[in-house]
Amino acid sequence: MPLESGVALAPATTAANGPPVDGIQCDATEQVVYHVHTHLSVYVHGVLRPLPAGVGIVSPVAVPTAHGSFDEADHCYYWLHVHAQDGVIHIESPAVQTYTLEEFVDIWRQPLTAAQVGPSTGKLTVYLNGRRFPGDPSGIVLGSHEDIQIDVGTPVAPPDRTDWSGTGL
Repeated sequence: MPLESGVALAPATTAANGPPVDGIQCDATEQVVYHVHTHLSVYVHGVLRPLPAGVGIVSPVAVPTAHGSFDEADHCYYWLHVHAQDGVIHIESPAVQTYTLEEFVDIWRQPLTAAQVGPSTGKLTVYLNGRRFPGDPSGIVLGSHEDIQIDVGTPVAPPDRTDWSGTGL
């Protein structure tokens, strides 16, 4: 998955630091009973504001790879986390379970309402898998190869679909 350039929407340093969040644990190793990936893009006034690497990874350690930096945990991984600035939320849980966008932003300790995502406020336009999502974005279920796009303000970026082929995710 290519890394996304630009200023991150909010820093990873605001994220939870080990205690459970919404019942989601932080474990010393990644859990793989349920292992899927969702892509989240956030545009603020038409400009991509990537997710930062390290959200949901306590004491992240950046490991250089041929494709850029990849964060691993020095302490623990929440079941919802981000390894790189590529927009991919890794859902790695000890059981098959439903997780939502709200739980991810709660781990990140960022707000998500009908008029705010992270520090950015304004009219939200939300897409799920390329189609307009009319409901509350916090209730969006994170699942295998889902594409979530949130636009704050105007202009609204056309919905973009992630090409998962060749990613190994």
